[in-house]
Amino acid sequence: MLFITATRVGDAVLSMGLLNHFIEKHPGIQITIACGPVAAPLFEAVPGLERLVVLEKKPLSMHWPQFWRSCFGHIWDVLVDLRGSPISFTVFARERYRRGDHRSLEHRVRQLAAVVNQIDNPPAPKIWTNKDHQNVAERYIPNGGPVLAIGPTANWAAKIWPGEKFSELIRRMTGPEGIMPGARVAIFGADNERPIAQSVIDSVPQEKCIDLLGKIDLLSISACLERCALYIGNDSGLMHIAAASGVPTLGLFGPSQDVYYTPWGCDCDVVRSVPYMDIFPADFDHRTSGTLMESLSVEAVEDAAQRLWQRAGEGVA
Repeated sequence: MLFITATRVGDAVLSMGLLNHFIEKHPGIQITIACGPVAAPLFEAVPGLERLVVLEKKPLSMHWPQFWRSCFGHIWDVLVDLRGSPISFTVFARERYRRGDHRSLEHRVRQLAAVVNQIDNPPAPKIWTNKDHQNVAERYIPNGGPVLAIGPTANWAAKIWPGEKFSELIRRMTGPEGIMPGARVAIFGADNERPIAQSVIDSVPQEKCIDLLGKIDLLSISACLERCALYIGNDSGLMHIAAASGVPTLGLFGPSQDVYYTPWGCDCDVVRSVPYMDIFPADFDHRTSGTLMESLSVEAVEDAAQRLWQRAGEGVA
């Protein structure tokens, strides 16, 4: 199988349910996966992985001809192209699935399921880890009471809930009257996002803080999240990793559309205080804008977290 998927982490995670659909449909199939460099580590433990091709974007889209040369001449049993690339028209395949221009107001998982007419029962995202990743998780998050996972970063500033609000939320939730009294707090993110998250890290008592920024790879992050009781974070790839890892997940949304990107799963939810179309200033530019999440109150997030916690059966201790 040739599986061509996303550049961004979040979209790549959402495509992994469809990948699992084909793995289950064709047991033992050998798989070539092509994706962007940031998302590539997500696929390293996929069963049957024969080759992982990292598509480095080049001027004039010259990465596609280079990739085509490595694919042409193969007869693929299954070709799945979620990028709508020219590759899917120009290589040999017995089964061919291509994502076109989908503009329906449906979640991305449902849009991807429609590629193979699975819209009534869209396959949930799945992340594969191995024993090495589990060992890393056991080292960073040993057994010993519940862990609240926090994702205080995102890929652009307008989506980031202010650090002081995350800090206040953590204080309330892990305090004596909170839903997770005395809980440890694991804080996730990339190393280059440390300036965004540092105030949140500093606000957590040292003996309770598990600082994971930039310390572990994406699959070890997934393994760590499996050991957490609840995840709260901005709309980001990390949020989708949390949901796919099975931890109850609360996504914080502002200038992005939850109709497409709600964390997927029964024990997932979102919270926003301003409708999507009302949140943008007239001169908005995502490259230069500061946060547009100020209007989301700590009380609103705490209430949503309490409802999710109760619905999920008080988390996974």
